[in-house]
Amino acid sequence: MEKKIFSGVQPTGNLHLGNYLGAIQNFVSFQNQENTKCIYCVVDLHAVTIKQDPSELKNNIRETTATFIASGLNHEKSILFKQSSIAAHSECSWLLGCYTKMGWLNRMTQFKEKVGKDKERASIGLYIYPVLMASDILLYDTTHVPVGEDQKQHLELTRDIAQKFNQEYNKKNFFTIPEPIIQNEFARIMSLKDGKKKMSKSELTDLSRINLNDTRDQISNKIKKAKTDSLPIPSDRKNLKNRPEAENLLSIFSSLTNQSMQKTLNQFEGKNFSEFKTSLSEIIIEKISPISDEIEKLRNDHSFIDKVLSDGKEKAEKISSKKVAKLKEIIGF
Repeated sequence: MEKKIFSGVQPTGNLHLGNYLGAIQNFVSFQNQENTKCIYCVVDLHAVTIKQDPSELKNNIRETTATFIASGLNHEKSILFKQSSIAAHSECSWLLGCYTKMGWLNRMTQFKEKVGKDKERASIGLYIYPVLMASDILLYDTTHVPVGEDQKQHLELTRDIAQKFNQEYNKKNFFTIPEPIIQNEFARIMSLKDGKKKMSKSELTDLSRINLNDTRDQISNKIKKAKTDSLPIPSDRKNLKNRPEAENLLSIFSSLTNQSMQKTLNQFEGKNFSEFKTSLSEIIIEKISPISDEIEKLRNDHSFIDKVLSDGKEKAEKISSKKVAKLKEIIGF
């Protein structure tokens, strides 16, 4: 059976090391697996759940696409497209919203975390975001979705919606029930300034993250200033408990070198972090700088990026338009 993988990244600009290790690096490895079809989407409809500057959004869509390609994603082997260019995503989202229970959405912890006590001022778009995500996945008969800890609940909702629709219309296999691909132990990369917070563009200081378009000097400077503690590197991971910044930097090194945390601890046991940071900077520069250089080449080649997205749209539309047409037929339209 062919494996079909779907995933998307929001075009928020300046994708960072956390995006690369948690998602993009895996996109590249998936496309090289046998009997696997990969569909990757720049999810710009999701991005507008918060206000966007129009010209900045256009630039971010192109930059996100450029980052995919610069990271090694082959747009001829995988389908790469812009979400808003496919009408079926919005259409399917409305239809599936009519089969989604309010109680399911009320349990979404990510919505609660984002709006806090200001629920009454939150947009409907932010509230129904998980239904659009379900539509993104279900339109392509997706069998597997790579998910991090913060998206597990959304995939569970996708499965609930698919199963409910299939049961209501007695169409056992109309919507494929997707399985999660759980990301590896290092997928959740934390802030360089606070090991308890996820690395994010929204954090005010740029020193909290390694952007994929950072220069070699910027990378070196950020790692030098990354928060650590005064204790040496231990021999056992259990001794990293209550040392989130130390664990985060060691996790980044382990992930970039594709080795276990224990092997990294064996390599640097007893050394202080000033020495370790030199090695960490070197491996980040080795892995990220070629991507940064390629992003710089691609980001201003608008005609190439637009052509990639146009070709991807054509491929994605052939699949999604057929699915939404069948969906409407089942409903009775």
